[in-house]
Amino acid sequence: MALVTSTEMFKKAYDGGYAVGAFNVNNMEIVQGITEACREEKAPVILQVSKGARAYANRTYLVKMVEAAVIECPEIPIVLHLDHGDSFETCKSCIDDGFTSVMIDASSKPFAENIEITKQVVEYAHDHGVVVEAELGALAGVEDDVNVSAENSHYTRPEEVEEFVAKTGCDSLAIAIGTSHGAYKFKPGTNPQLRFDILEEVSKKLPGFPIVLHGSSSVPQNYVEMINAHGGKMPGAIGVPEEQLREAAKLAVCKINIDSDLRLAMTGTIRQYFDEHPDHFDPRQYLKPARANIKELVRHKLVDVLGCAGKA
Repeated sequence: MALVTSTEMFKKAYDGGYAVGAFNVNNMEIVQGITEACREEKAPVILQVSKGARAYANRTYLVKMVEAAVIECPEIPIVLHLDHGDSFETCKSCIDDGFTSVMIDASSKPFAENIEITKQVVEYAHDHGVVVEAELGALAGVEDDVNVSAENSHYTRPEEVEEFVAKTGCDSLAIAIGTSHGAYKFKPGTNPQLRFDILEEVSKKLPGFPIVLHGSSSVPQNYVEMINAHGGKMPGAIGVPEEQLREAAKLAVCKINIDSDLRLAMTGTIRQYFDEHPDHFDPRQYLKPARANIKELVRHKLVDVLGCAGKA
């Protein structure tokens, strides 16, 4: 099976009351862990590449690693998606490189300018058979090149979504309902709560239209504890409760982005491995258990959070 777009994937997810996992990838082990879990659980998957990941791993290497995953896992549909494209030029580059989906994030711009930039990307993407995700609202937090302060973040305004989608022609819409980027989403002692009222209002105004949640890592505490127990310092790292993500997946949310969780699993595993094997130096020795833990984490997300196991 060749790389696919998310069009059919999202239609099935919307009708079936589940969400597709969108996992950020940076290296071979992360790609392998994700796709092996998806193949065994028969789940569709979106492999995301950020602008920062393209700079780190080289745009050619990343595309070829995903193409290798397609060859190794022909039973499952795989989308190659640009996460948080910040300009028409970045989106065009990814489309020309073979991506099947791109996100243009002009959410920091005024409403009319967001529409103008998004429409430009949509026109080029659709001419090349590629789908486009756009964003309304601004999530707080830090992720690669995305850095939004709490003061500059704001919820999506439901009254704007119909006009935005109609004028841009985008294929899916990322909204802000209380998630945030990074591993420090909520302060200790608070009661994390997503704004389901906004999600429901958006869904009413855009019936059948796929909604996306960014900044949706749950920040597994077992990996936070593992990192801290082996020399790390991540006090107060708290993510989105998984039961709230599952509830969102039953509604109009067809794509849930997960990034920090995989990084925590890899980092925690490697830190523990070095503590337990201080004389080892072969990267294969410590990357193998890291890959295995990423695989098990993804499996858990597919089955217990996203609800997309068996939906390939």
